Amino acid sequence: MITAESSPWRRAGKIVVLRVRLTPKGGRDAIEGLTTTPDGPALKARVCAVPEDNAANTALTALVARWIDVPKRDVTLIGGHKSRTKTVAIAGEAADIERRLATLIADLET
Repeated sequence: MITAESSPWRRAGKIVVLRVRLTPKGGRDAIEGLTTTPDGPALKARVCAVPEDNAANTALTALVARWIDVPKRDVTLIGGHKSRTKTVAIAGEAADIERRLATLIADLET
């Protein structure tokens, strides 16, 4: 069960801010669960794209949008552009996005 301390996301006004630990050149595009970073809990993700010319970051935002089932335009990288730990903003109905995240993460943990 996700608690405030173990949650990789937080609400910031009308958006949800999600922390993601990204592995580029990961062989496939996938969300794999939760991990711990120095900044706190993060969603663990991997993408096939290389970390050049913003390709891995673009692949990450597309992956998150697909996983949460929101339009790609609603997912924006807002931090960690050159780091493995990324900060992603998800626009939309924040309570609905938080419910989706909780359900999807719970499904990964089973």
